[in-house]
Amino acid sequence: MEVSTTPRWNADRPFLTGRFHQEIKVSSSNQTGSWGHSTDAASLGSENPIGSYHASVQELFVIEDLLSALVGIEGQYTSIKRVRGKEGHFIFQIDSSMDLALQEMAKRIFPLCENFLIINQFVESRSQLKNGLVNHAFAAALRALLLDYQAMVAQLEHQFRLGRLSIQGFWFYCQPMMGSMHALSTVIEKAAADNLAGSAVLNLLQSQAKAMAGDHAVRSLLEKMIQCASSAYLGILERWVYEGVIDDPYGEFFIAENKLLQKESLTQDYNAKYWRQRYSLKDGVPSFLTDVAGTILTTGKYLNVMRECGHSVQVPQSESSKLTSFGSNHHYLECIRTAYNFASGELLNLIKEKYDLVGKLRSIKHYLLLDQGDFLVHFMDIARDELAKKPDDISVEKLQSLLDLALRTTAAAADPLHEDLMCCVERISLLKRLGTLKGIEVKVPAADGNDLEDPISITGLETFSLSYKVQWPLSIVISRKALTKYQLIFRLLFHCKHVNRQLCGAWQVHQGVRALNTKGTAICRSSLLCRSMLKFINSLLHYLTFEVLEPNWHVMHARIQSAKSIDEVIQYHDFFLDKCLKECLLLLPELLKKVERLKAICLQYAAASQWLIASSVSIPDPESSSNGPLGSEKPRSWRSRNRSQGLTVAADKTVSATDSLLKFEREFNSELQSLGPILSSNSQAEPYLTHLAQLILGVGNEQ
Repeated sequence: MEVSTTPRWNADRPFLTGRFHQEIKVSSSNQTGSWGHSTDAASLGSENPIGSYHASVQELFVIEDLLSALVGIEGQYTSIKRVRGKEGHFIFQIDSSMDLALQEMAKRIFPLCENFLIINQFVESRSQLKNGLVNHAFAAALRALLLDYQAMVAQLEHQFRLGRLSIQGFWFYCQPMMGSMHALSTVIEKAAADNLAGSAVLNLLQSQAKAMAGDHAVRSLLEKMIQCASSAYLGILERWVYEGVIDDPYGEFFIAENKLLQKESLTQDYNAKYWRQRYSLKDGVPSFLTDVAGTILTTGKYLNVMRECGHSVQVPQSESSKLTSFGSNHHYLECIRTAYNFASGELLNLIKEKYDLVGKLRSIKHYLLLDQGDFLVHFMDIARDELAKKPDDISVEKLQSLLDLALRTTAAAADPLHEDLMCCVERISLLKRLGTLKGIEVKVPAADGNDLEDPISITGLETFSLSYKVQWPLSIVISRKALTKYQLIFRLLFHCKHVNRQLCGAWQVHQGVRALNTKGTAICRSSLLCRSMLKFINSLLHYLTFEVLEPNWHVMHARIQSAKSIDEVIQYHDFFLDKCLKECLLLLPELLKKVERLKAICLQYAAASQWLIASSVSIPDPESSSNGPLGSEKPRSWRSRNRSQGLTVAADKTVSATDSLLKFEREFNSELQSLGPILSSNSQAEPYLTHLAQLILGVGNEQ
């Protein structure tokens, strides 16, 4: 925001700005030489030095000059000298021929004159528009003080005209102002030296007031200055905590707004920083607001969300809730907490009731966490051919139409939120996808750091995922990052379901040959291996769903119901997702790769199971016992030769099938046994792995 500037003529007219003494000094130096030497009659513009007069007359001259010096004007025997190297600093000098007692009294009063010049110049300079609202308010309070000061000077001059003012009386009447003006000039010098503005000025006044705890009058004055200077700051704070609006034309408020961050990024960018960085705390928080700075920031953020939703965001105000001052009774803290409680409660009710956050989360659980997977069975049947293709060859539009068909023809059709479900196909494997995500601490072993390459034969079954349409303001909780974590869990579950379906198909093939005489063949051993594989994949699915997802979901649901703010909801939701990712082995690549290897062996076996069974069972040829085409019986020698050749081929197939089966069995058992030590070594740090080991490792012991 462009800040208005003070007109140039305001600085070009020294008598208007209060800097006229500087200009006069420059012009005087050209006429009479440099200031600061022995102030004689010639240099001060007087025909006779003051020392040539009687002490009583000198006193009258000194009082008259001091009255002028109190308002920054040179007298007949006093001069103002600018201090070199210190802009805005001046010292008063007096004719050295003056009576020593009068000189001493005048020098005691000169600091008050110098403080007036410092304060007056600060008031003139800080009243310019560019210096901010706090400096404006502080300068206005100082101007009011200077009016009292000038009234005191006028009263002293009146007493002097009546002949009732001596130099001792002058000194006496100046005493009450000495401490106050000195304390203020100290503050002003620090503020001017560091060019302070906004909360820095308030902090400086606060620290100075604490330092003057022993002087009640000065402390009271500084506290009054704090109240006056903070009035403008209170206006900015009030609009923020009661309306959620930053009305800060000079950038003095301790909350910054980054307008480049838009709420749409929450649903598009995995690393979206909208919620945390759209509004943030800056350096220079006022010391009396340090403890509640986070509460103030959060209050305005909540009000902003409601305003973005078109909801009324005006916090109910009363006379008792107005931020009138930062007093010692800490009433302003109660006002801030009241505003926070209102904003927090209203936003939470808005998101829970109007936008049905819990219903949305429950719907995501149904589809992405496969809580109600009847639609998935139908979808996997009708989309089998499309999912078997390579990721680059898959038509996402076709998958989406098949998904819509599956949703409309199953129990999911009763869910009004099922229309928000979308298909997506990744281009990389689950392990590699985990390695590309930021903010997820994947514990990759040093030796396996480069072993994240995608397999050559990766298909849509390994890369298929679901996504969900989430609108503002639910995107604050269910952001792109949160949805990505849901998708990682879905991909693991989906592929496990696929492996389970393939093994079930293999088991059905085994059941189809039970009526045949399979004694002495490899079918019995194949049946045991198939059962072990099914036990493994079912145990894994049971662990993922009933041991991890379900209990963690219920804990999160209970916490969200009792949450006091949207930030607590976000915290509980993120904790749920991170805990599920961890306990689903997605953050442990060493374990996940073992599981993926076991699933790959199961898929290879399931694909080869029909051939294994066909090769192990000798099915009689119906033509071997029939007659020839003319009803004549084939020659016995021909039949015996044909039978011997068939037995040789069958024997070869049986040997090959047995070898393949033994290979599958060795690989599966080897991988399963190697999983044991890994689970055991990690179970001390991750106790949930102990139960997983009990579920899975029991599979290998049954053979």
